[in-house]
Amino acid sequence: MSKILVVGANHAGTACINTMLDTYGSQNEVIVFDRNSNISFLGCGMALWIGRQIDGYDGLFYASKEGLEKKGAKIMMETEVSHIDFDKKIAYAKTADGKEIQQDYDKLILATGSVPVVPPIPGKDLENVEFVKLFQNAQTVIDKLENPAIKRVAVVGAGYIGVELAEAFKRCGREVVMIDIAPTCLSAYYDKEFTEMMEENLKSNGIELAFDQKVTSIEGNGKVERIVTDKASFDVDMVCLAVGFKPNTQIGKEKLELFKNGSYVVNKNQETSIKDVYAIGDCATVYDNALQDKNYIALATNAVRSGIVGAHNACGTNLPSIGVQGSNGICIYDLKMVSTGMTVEKAKKFGFDPEFTLFEDYQRMSFMKNHNEKVKIKIVYDKKTRRILGCQIASKEDISMAIHMFSLAIQEGVTIDKLALLDIFFLPHFNQPYNYITMAAISAK
Repeated sequence: MSKILVVGANHAGTACINTMLDTYGSQNEVIVFDRNSNISFLGCGMALWIGRQIDGYDGLFYASKEGLEKKGAKIMMETEVSHIDFDKKIAYAKTADGKEIQQDYDKLILATGSVPVVPPIPGKDLENVEFVKLFQNAQTVIDKLENPAIKRVAVVGAGYIGVELAEAFKRCGREVVMIDIAPTCLSAYYDKEFTEMMEENLKSNGIELAFDQKVTSIEGNGKVERIVTDKASFDVDMVCLAVGFKPNTQIGKEKLELFKNGSYVVNKNQETSIKDVYAIGDCATVYDNALQDKNYIALATNAVRSGIVGAHNACGTNLPSIGVQGSNGICIYDLKMVSTGMTVEKAKKFGFDPEFTLFEDYQRMSFMKNHNEKVKIKIVYDKKTRRILGCQIASKEDISMAIHMFSLAIQEGVTIDKLALLDIFFLPHFNQPYNYITMAAISAK
């Protein structure tokens, strides 16, 4: 029997713990330390909760301390690990009431996740400057929105979380300005043809956009009164900072090999540079099938898969990861956008010579009058090898399942030419005989 210590019960940690307990039963002693007071909060549903699109937070939790303990794990909440002696295999931690713990282990799994990037902005410590990451953060924002004096909110950061929060605050009846130093929104996942669609979507729903602007300060007498950029000043009552996250790798950063962004470097078995020490989720690298190399892609889906892989390998079953593509999606005011792999700009950044094909058409035949929306698709591929590198799709129709095919195509190295003759069925209720996927592939250069 091995004594396995898991540090962190986030998405990756929960998937890992459940896999070990469900698959291997009592073969191992599973001990878990987590510095938070709750387990498995679905942060991706946070904006829905803030924006009152769901009834409450109950459904945003899918695991609990009691549930994991019933399966056989020893769970210690509000217990923070300060450091680890990797040579002696001992972790040092402290509980909320100040009790110091020394925990030995045979195998260690680090699921320490990520933490918000705190920009060095003067005034960031004023009242009503908020970060939104944990359940407690969301609850604080919701409680403050009960105050009618909070009339205007600034969201700093136009990534997925920032865009979702902008919609949420607007749905709560607040005026919203979204600020980003970049010239557009969602540029990490989409090219210009798609970011422009989201910009127009946000503006048409009353959200003010202040792109290509650097925040220089947040001002106010004790609490937020305005936010100042290098180009303008906006009177606001709350500022939500959503400029991104970074891997939480304070533990062992002087001993474990780190990636260029500070995440733990792991192999396909999720093992770090030290034997019997694994890292999973947002604190670790992934194998990127589009890039065909290690990369950092922090997504809950990647975290869960890495937790499953790490669990099996820590328990003695050799199960390498098949890699990821960074598949993702967003839905804002009924505009649904999904992507996987690389954008054109990202492909250039990583040294590829990318080409792309862009196509737009209605989802179904023109005689299907009801609920027939336009679909835009862009497929990115390597000019030399013709290998598919990425795909982006947008519509008011739910076209999200189509991106899974492109995710698999990237994983398996499918070329754009093979995609052109792919057997795709036709029925007027669903699509067109010359559907947007086929037409995009056929029109590739």
